[in-house]
Amino acid sequence: MPSKSKKVDEHMFSIELKSKEHVKRVALSNENGGNVLIEGFLGKLQDLSFTEGIMLEIQGTNGTLRMDLSEKELERLLPKGTPIHKKTTKETKT
Repeated sequence: MPSKSKKVDEHMFSIELKSKEHVKRVALSNENGGNVLIEGFLGKLQDLSFTEGIMLEIQGTNGTLRMDLSEKELERLLPKGTPIHKKTTKETKT
């Protein structure tokens, strides 16, 4: 399957699980260009942070979900008036 290079308006993601036991389902369509479904269990959520303000990282007891979503983009997507609590550390936490 050919790899597509990232387009400016698209966001990349990765899911890293500690064990395949935490994968619920991976489904690939038989159709060319069909849907792909990835389901699993991150476990109890432990942390949500932004690396360098551009990479959202959600850590659970079973693994980590990463997405290149900036803090500014997240604020734009949240309903107006939603409070975001930030801690000043090496990484900005929300």
